[in-house]
Amino acid sequence: MAVIARTVDARGQACPGPLVMLARALGEAAPGDLLELLATDPGSRSDVPSWAELSGNELVEVDTSTDGVFRYVVRKA
Repeated sequence: MAVIARTVDARGQACPGPLVMLARALGEAAPGDLLELLATDPGSRSDVPSWAELSGNELVEVDTSTDGVFRYVVRKA
């Protein structure tokens, strides 16, 4: 089972806040680390997958809970 190295809580942040917070956290992470991003911005549904692909990082998991929180797990390249 993979272990999340860090959770980035961007709930309540509007675009581009969640991506900025995730990018900063990834900058401090080691290659292969898993980071969890929690966001409430509906735009993150398209922004995070696109950003992961463009940045070369791997989007491992996407989950939407019933309380409006989007959860993403990204592996640092």
